Amino acid sequence: MSQLAFATPAVVAPISTRSNTARAFTPPSHARVSGWLADHRPIGTSRLISPVVVAGTLRLAELLLIAIAGLAIARLYLPAGEFAVSRLDYALAALLAGAATVIVFQVCGLYDVPSLRSAWRQSGRAILGWTLVVAGLAVLAFLTKAGATYSRMWLIVWYLAGGALLVTGRVALSLLLRSWSQQGRLNRRAVIVGGGPQAAELIAALESDPDNDIRICGIFDDRDEARIGTGHGYRKLGKIDELISFAQRTRIDLLIVALPLCAEDRLLQVLKKLWVLPVDVRLAAQASRLQFRPRAYSYIGGVPFLDMFDKPIADWDYVVKSAFDKTIGLLALVLLAPVMALVALAIRLDSKGPVLFRQKRYGFNNELIEVYKFRSMYAEASDAGAARLVSRHDPRVTRVGRIIRKSSLDELPQLFNVLKGELSLVGPRPHAVLAKADNALYADVVDGYFARHKVKPGITGWAQVNGWRGETDTREKIEKRVEHDLYYIENWSVLFDLIVLIRTPFALLKSENAY
Repeated sequence: MSQLAFATPAVVAPISTRSNTARAFTPPSHARVSGWLADHRPIGTSRLISPVVVAGTLRLAELLLIAIAGLAIARLYLPAGEFAVSRLDYALAALLAGAATVIVFQVCGLYDVPSLRSAWRQSGRAILGWTLVVAGLAVLAFLTKAGATYSRMWLIVWYLAGGALLVTGRVALSLLLRSWSQQGRLNRRAVIVGGGPQAAELIAALESDPDNDIRICGIFDDRDEARIGTGHGYRKLGKIDELISFAQRTRIDLLIVALPLCAEDRLLQVLKKLWVLPVDVRLAAQASRLQFRPRAYSYIGGVPFLDMFDKPIADWDYVVKSAFDKTIGLLALVLLAPVMALVALAIRLDSKGPVLFRQKRYGFNNELIEVYKFRSMYAEASDAGAARLVSRHDPRVTRVGRIIRKSSLDELPQLFNVLKGELSLVGPRPHAVLAKADNALYADVVDGYFARHKVKPGITGWAQVNGWRGETDTREKIEKRVEHDLYYIENWSVLFDLIVLIRTPFALLKSENAY
C-alpha cells in the first residue's frame, strides 16, 4: 500500500495506515492552580484576540480619525465657497497627516500591545508624535510655498482636536484591552513540552520579561517527575499523548518544545505527534550551542525560538476568511432560498419525518458540531453516527433522497452552519464520528488524520472538486481525501477558495461516487 507524506520545512510527518489515536485526557489533581487549572475553559469560550489584528485595526482607525477630523474641521470652519475651491488640498493634507501619524507612531513603538495597555503612560509620546507630524506638515507647506492655501486657524484647531481624539481613543482602547486581559484573551496560553534543567532555564527567561504575552499552563513530558525535576516551578500535567487530547479540550495557543537540538530522534517523535494541532509550535533555542542567523529565530521577549509549525489561517487571514464566508454564505442563502423551499416540500411529500437531519461531526480542532442536512433517508432508518456507509441502491435512501444526494442539494442547509461560524464555505469536509473506510474508523486508517481539523471544515473542499467525494469504502479514498485536505490547509488563500467554489458545480456533475 502506498504511503503518502505531508512535508513542512521543519519536519516530515507521514500519513500512513497506522493509528496513533490520542488517549482521553483527565486533568491531574496535582496541577498547579495558578496555571492552566485556574483558567480552564472549553474551546470557543475564550478565543485569543490577535495582537496583529488589534494593532492593524488601530493603525487604520487612527489614519481615518486624523484625516476625517481634518476634513470635518475645514468644512465647518471655512466658508462654503472657499472650501469648495480648496477641498482637494485639504483632503490631501489630511490624508498625508494621517499616514504620517501612523508611521511616526510605529517608529515610536506605540502599536505594541504592552504599550497600548497603559494608555496614560504613553499618551505623552502620542502627543509628541502628533506634534511632530503637524510641525512637519507646516514645514512642508512652507517649503513648497503652499502655506497660503491653508488656514492657520484650521491647523491649530485640527492639532488640538486631533491630539484630544488620539488620546481619548487610546485610553478607551486601553480599558478594553485590560478587560480582554482579565478574560485571558490577550495572553497566549502556552504549554512546555519537555522538562528538566533546560525547561527551568527557559521558564525563568520567559518570566523575567513582564511585558511578554505568554501564560504558561504547565509541562507535559513522558518521563516521571523525579527525572524532569521541579526547579521550574510547574508540575507535570501529563504525557505527550495526553497533551494532544488536552489541547483539543481547552484553548492552547503555543506549544514550546524544550528539548535539546542534539536529541534528534526524540525531537522528531515529539514533533510528529504535535503537528496535527492547530497551534504554533516553537523549539526553544536559548540553550543551544548551535548559532543561526538572527533572522532564523522568532523571539518572545529576548528568548529565541525556531519556528516548527504555524497555526494555519491566523491573524488577518482568519478575519478575511470569516468575512468572506459570512458575506458569500448569506448571499448564497438568499439566492438559493427558493431551491431549498422546493427541496423541503419534496421531502415532506415523499416520506414522513422532519425535513432537516442533524448529525454530529468533527469540526475545528476535533470539536463536535451539529451539522444540518436535508433528510435523505427514511426517518426510522436514519443513521446519525454514519456507522454504516450509504451504498448504491441503499434501501434506506428515499426517492427524493437519491436525487438530492447525487446533486448534493442535501448539503444546502449547511449554509446556516456557515453563518453560525461552525463551518466555512471551503475547507476539509466534516466527517461523521463513526464514519469508516474498509471497516475501520478514519483515524485508524490514516495516521495524522486529525491534522485536517486544524481549520474549520467546509461545505465543499479541494478533495471534493478533485473527485474524492461520496463513498469511502476503501483506504485509498480516505487517504486521498486527507492528502488533498492537507494541501488545501498549507496553501490557503482567498483566490484558492474562489477556485474551489467555481469548480464545485462542475464537480457535482460527476456524481458516480455519490449515492
